[in-house]
Amino acid sequence: MADPKIAQKSPYVEEVEAKKYAWCSCGLSKKQPYCDGAHKGSEFSPVIVEITETKKVAWCGCKASGNKPFCDGSHSKL
Repeated sequence: MADPKIAQKSPYVEEVEAKKYAWCSCGLSKKQPYCDGAHKGSEFSPVIVEITETKKVAWCGCKASGNKPFCDGSHSKL
C-alpha cells in the first residue's frame, strides 16, 4: 500500500456539529482534513465517521494515526 501524503504534522482541532464527516486518508485533499475526492484513481478512500453531538475533535493531519481519523500523537514521531 502506498503511503499517504502528510498534510500537516499536527492535528486539525475543530468544534464540529453532529453529522457524518468524510476524513481525507490520502493527504491530497485541498479541503483538509475532509475529503474532496482527490484520492480518485488511488487505493485510498475516505474514512466516514458519524459525530453524534457537537464537540471539539482533533482530526489526524499526518495520516499516520493508529486511531484514524482522530489524532493519537503519531505526528510527534515523524
